[in-house]
Amino acid sequence: MDLNMMKQAMQLKSNLEKAQKELEKMKVESESGNGAVKVTANGKQKILSIKIASEAVETGKAADLEKLVFKAVTGALEKSKELADEKLKKLTGGMKIPGLTD
Repeated sequence: MDLNMMKQAMQLKSNLEKAQKELEKMKVESESGNGAVKVTANGKQKILSIKIASEAVETGKAADLEKLVFKAVTGALEKSKELADEKLKKLTGGMKIPGLTD
């Protein structure tokens, strides 16, 4: 590997590390049940919070609440993955890097 390629690889690594830190700070939100359940995740697919409106709990139907929570969590994780994919795609030119862009 020549010196120029080595510099490019080091620069890419630095940029990817920076992007990972930025993704950790970015937030996405998903909701279900007309706002009965709200889930916030960061750009690294980590759930940060789950908020459940008191009206959703009062219904007494655990199965319905479970579906709403599942839908909101799934939506937040999908949005988070899309955010990360878009950010990392810009750095890697669409190249798949195991552990970072998979």
